[in-house]
Amino acid sequence: MNGIEEDVLSELTTTFRSGRTRSVAWRKAQLQAILKLLDENEEEIFEALKQDLGKHPVESYRDEVGVVRKSATNALRCVEKWMAPQKAPIPLVLFPARGAVVSEPLGVVLIFVSWNFPISLTLDPAIGAISAGNTIVLKPSELAPKCSAVLANTIPRYLDPEAIKVVEGGQDVSEQLLQLKWDKIFFTGSPRVGRLIMSAAAKHLTPVTLELGGKCPTILDTLSSSYDLQVAVKRIAGGKWGPCNGQACIGIDYVLVETQFAPVLIELLEKIIKTFYGENLKTLGNLARIVNKHHFDRVHNLLKDPKVAASVVYGGSVDEENMVIEPTILLNPPLDADIMTEEIFGPLLPIITLNNIEESIQFINSRPKPLAIYAFTKNDSLKEKILQETSSGSLTFNDAMIQFICDTLPFGGVGQSGYGRYHGKFSFDTFSHEKAVLHRSLLIELESRYPPWNNFKMEFVRLAYDYDYLGLILLLLGLRGIFRTNRRQ
Repeated sequence: MNGIEEDVLSELTTTFRSGRTRSVAWRKAQLQAILKLLDENEEEIFEALKQDLGKHPVESYRDEVGVVRKSATNALRCVEKWMAPQKAPIPLVLFPARGAVVSEPLGVVLIFVSWNFPISLTLDPAIGAISAGNTIVLKPSELAPKCSAVLANTIPRYLDPEAIKVVEGGQDVSEQLLQLKWDKIFFTGSPRVGRLIMSAAAKHLTPVTLELGGKCPTILDTLSSSYDLQVAVKRIAGGKWGPCNGQACIGIDYVLVETQFAPVLIELLEKIIKTFYGENLKTLGNLARIVNKHHFDRVHNLLKDPKVAASVVYGGSVDEENMVIEPTILLNPPLDADIMTEEIFGPLLPIITLNNIEESIQFINSRPKPLAIYAFTKNDSLKEKILQETSSGSLTFNDAMIQFICDTLPFGGVGQSGYGRYHGKFSFDTFSHEKAVLHRSLLIELESRYPPWNNFKMEFVRLAYDYDYLGLILLLLGLRGIFRTNRRQ
């Protein structure tokens, strides 16, 4: 094993054990440093995102810089409240006593970063780990090398270099890091790699948070209002092609709609694509590109299946030289094809037709639990059925992806789409251990030398457990018996 990784872990362990990361002053200083890093390096970050992924500055601010700025500002405002011990009620039978839940940092944490949002998926989890008082190793993705270099160059200049470190490298470095014992591993990426992370963590019984993905469905109910329909389709288009051109774990993967409504949906989507992104493959605007040749070929191969190709109703053109795939709509591709069994993670949008929109629930439940479900409907009965009869990391009605920016809502998956959660206070909790603390007095002790007291003590305990409000009364009766015993002695 490369000794560099071991040296990093040793230094971070020493820093953590010194206790300095536990103070509120240290935590706030690091959060303020993140905000300063963003302010002073915004243009450099935009340029790195453009070179790695072809992101427009507006997209870069919306999905990267703005997300981190909002998260850091919220943490600065709330961290003292999060750190404060939370009082816990104690059974009266234990009077006098008091209890609390105290959040303590886990220790040295390892954060693996995905390539599709290389800035926000580095700094947003780090904000939670910092707020909780941990020391951190950040491992950016080698598939976004310019962003990785920006992080490696700026983070040591702004944040505490003895407590927060960036380790660059490829798969070999990741494997070496996984051989070490960490107090927490946080991973964002594919389910395939997530299984490897969890397997490596199990050797040391290291807790993990896995932010994975899957095929996030959208249910589009029949909307009678023309305005409502246009808004819904616009939001579907934004939720599909807006975030990194479909390369997002919570982006829309496919749409479920009633058969008679499909032509209207396709027509509106075509108009929106042409308005938002253009019609010419060579001059498409406001779209990120596919990250590299491997992923370009993977997405392109989904279209090469003859039955899938036959289902294309809009788009389908590719530019191999520039790794661009046109926004593409497909109508009823084969359900057993790769495009409907694997996460697409690209600009292809299948539309699946149903006889009745309520069949969407059975369709979704027949597949692994998704990271998110989006449903566009004004039908309260349908909303309730979706809420009660499906399972997903999140559920959003009448919009797409906006749940990601809500610090008051947890973000995370369930089943194959992930394990654990973060954002806001949930990030703080993810990187903390909630320690139970109970303070008991030595003043009172129920005991007696006389055997009859033992029978009373058993009934005392039984009643105290069953009816806690009787605990204090029984305690007072017990004290009365003790005082009488002492007088007889």
